[in-house]
Amino acid sequence: MDGTDSVGGGGVWRPEGGRLAYGMQLPVQSQSTLYAESWEAAAGPADLVELARAADRYGFAYIACCEHIAIPRRLAEAMSTVWYDPVATLAHLAAVTERVRLLSHVAVVGFRHPLITAKQYATLDRLSGGRLILGVGAGHVAEEFEALGVDFARRGAVLDETVDALKAALGPEEFPKFAGERFAFEGLGQAPRPVQTPRPPIWVGGSSPAAVRRAAERGDGWLPQGDRREQLPAQIAKLRRLREAAGVGEPAAIGTIAEPLYVGDPGWAVGRRTLSGAPERIADSLREYGAMGVHQIQVRFRSRSRSELVDQMAAFAADVAPHLN
Repeated sequence: MDGTDSVGGGGVWRPEGGRLAYGMQLPVQSQSTLYAESWEAAAGPADLVELARAADRYGFAYIACCEHIAIPRRLAEAMSTVWYDPVATLAHLAAVTERVRLLSHVAVVGFRHPLITAKQYATLDRLSGGRLILGVGAGHVAEEFEALGVDFARRGAVLDETVDALKAALGPEEFPKFAGERFAFEGLGQAPRPVQTPRPPIWVGGSSPAAVRRAAERGDGWLPQGDRREQLPAQIAKLRRLREAAGVGEPAAIGTIAEPLYVGDPGWAVGRRTLSGAPERIADSLREYGAMGVHQIQVRFRSRSRSELVDQMAAFAADVAPHLN
């Protein structure tokens, strides 16, 4: 880790000194029509490696990979069926990077027993030298749950208990103990243990009332999903109220997903919502998130090729990032 990262009590990750950090969801590994660029369809592992190395080189706080097990035909046209496994992908990229953190955004941890998840992600934290951030979410595709024999209607309650179980299973004890309604374990040892102590941070994804409550009461951080800029202040205030009411003293690491970005004059149609132009203009706009109480922004650049994306990442790091703080 360099000086931009810190781990506090409970595994909380925050930029040092109140700095506004930036990370990115990797392209290629998920190809929903909502955000995938046309060049990604022909891309593959070599492109992911180059982009991960670029993120490492240009000071990105994290790279992220999300999870779907299998997409039903009714959603395949919009969502695509390209969803790389987050554990395998992030482990592969851990071997070719040194500093950048590895975020599952998000893992649907209710799909499996928490001891399985703990084994996978503790190993990833060990292999990466302590760079895991475990992002978790409830999931939204009913057919995935049905195929795996998991109750879709009860997925929120399952996730709540799973997060509690993971806090024990990823903690400092080689033989963790947990007793809940669905899961219980004790006297069962797992090694290797995570590098991070007392455990890797757990960030909760989602913007529904249940997700915000879960992030407030159980999460080390919050990953909003779909909140527009004007909605965030009220959501952040609600999260803080719920957190205080739950007696959680450690502040949550608050994130957001920024509008699509293009540094400079694109010279092509990047979409009306894309924030583009002079680096100072982009930085001024993104600093508004910091003023709301956001700690990290997830950025996604418009691009027509891998090389253009790498150029955008470099331009952001050189010309925008120095003005964020």
